[in-house]
Amino acid sequence: MWKKLHQLAIPVNLYQLCGRLTPWFIILSVIFLALGWGWGFGFAPTDYQQSDSYRIMYIHVPAAMWSMGIYATMAIIAFTGLVWQMKVAELAIAAMAPIGAVFTFIALVTGATWGKPMWGAWWVWDARLTSELILFFLYVGIIALWHAFDDRRTAGKAAAILVLIGVINLPIIHYSVEWWNTLHQPSTRMQQSINPAMRTPLRLAILGYLFLFISLTLVRLRNQLLLLERNRPWVLDIVNKKGRKS
Repeated sequence: MWKKLHQLAIPVNLYQLCGRLTPWFIILSVIFLALGWGWGFGFAPTDYQQSDSYRIMYIHVPAAMWSMGIYATMAIIAFTGLVWQMKVAELAIAAMAPIGAVFTFIALVTGATWGKPMWGAWWVWDARLTSELILFFLYVGIIALWHAFDDRRTAGKAAAILVLIGVINLPIIHYSVEWWNTLHQPSTRMQQSINPAMRTPLRLAILGYLFLFISLTLVRLRNQLLLLERNRPWVLDIVNKKGRKS
């Protein structure tokens, strides 16, 4: 197993693997998002309390879940990269951070849109909302650190350290509705009390977001590998082959 992981740490091997996996995850993301959103927006029953306004959860809940899931993944990769000095781990962080920022932004915007008819305001300094906003700023800070240094290794280590520092925010986001008296509703957690006709499309959408995240990460990681290794023979071979085809 360790031998296989070591092989993946070689940029050319990782580049080729990402290329093979990307189309499959794109197909999966399209299928699951189409099923989840189609079912959720078109066929799920109307909620007796929130009417049709609840349907925004099919966008909001998966984005909010994976805004934290992406950061947790980045933290694991950051720890691995710092301990074993793996430069591809730093590239993975750089590839994931903008995706996490977009997911968090979507969660914030859709949360505000959902909250307006429920709370009577677009924004309140609620514990859950505020900690999610801090998560967005953490993503922005990681992206800024990555671009603040000319040396990629220095940039990668600085970004990885910030990722690990920011991990403390994840349990605050998750448990904020239990620790404090907040306006935000409790976590969904796929409770059995939710109507299956509403719960099933939500699960499909959550999987769709996951596959979308993986697809975008693979594409961005390939680009990061090309930039890092742009003077290597294997990258020049790829450029030459594409040049001959065009």
